[in-house]
Amino acid sequence: MFDAKRLLDQFLGGGPRGGYSGGYPGQGSHGHAPSSLEQVTRSLGGGGGKAAILGGLASLVLGGRRGQGGFSSGFGAPGMGSTGRLGGLALIGTLAYQAYQSWQAKQAQRGSAPPRASGFIPSADEAARMLGGTRFAPSSPADEQDRARALLIAMITAAKADGHIDPDEQGRIFGEMDRHALDADDKAFLMDALRAPVDVEAVARLARSPEQASEIYAASVMAVTVDTPQERAYLDHLARRLGLDPGFARHIEATLTAASSQR
Repeated sequence: MFDAKRLLDQFLGGGPRGGYSGGYPGQGSHGHAPSSLEQVTRSLGGGGGKAAILGGLASLVLGGRRGQGGFSSGFGAPGMGSTGRLGGLALIGTLAYQAYQSWQAKQAQRGSAPPRASGFIPSADEAARMLGGTRFAPSSPADEQDRARALLIAMITAAKADGHIDPDEQGRIFGEMDRHALDADDKAFLMDALRAPVDVEAVARLARSPEQASEIYAASVMAVTVDTPQERAYLDHLARRLGLDPGFARHIEATLTAASSQR
């Protein structure tokens, strides 16, 4: 059975190592042994090409973008210290939460200057305190899976926005999946996501609340370095379809940049 949360954890640097994993309230923490996804990541990442984009989502779908000035390089690499203490849902949720809270606070002060971004990657305990009781925390196992699947789709779609993952590149990725015996359910999900057309409307429809819309946008931004006109246009279009204020969308981006610089 496909486990979207587990795959998201692996994409964002491995399963949680204790503490808050981004699960629903009352769920125990658990860790996952390194999977063959990491082997695929290493095989694809060696050439530094766009195929490296799938990996830690990092390196199977994001790794080729490291060192280009974007904050995806800070969050995607496997074993990146502080990010490894959190599950993928908690990582994205806490970053979106910080941006959302600071933006809402400033909006309550009419006529004030735009909020200054000051995001940070919290510890597991800090994440639990931040998200507990908020709409950024999944309410059930089913909600957890739905949210994780939405974030995976958002990230992969954003990573394809510049058109550089062509059929040849897809073939290379699929070949590495076969060679390393990637879990059948994971492989099926990834193949479907990679083959699907870039559909902003479909991604936007995954959001069921303003909070989830901010998470989907944050995850999408983490998947790119916004260094091409196509990526900028994709994110701007996505923000509009998610119903995000343009200023808030840029504030999410700035919050992620601030968090990456402080890790």
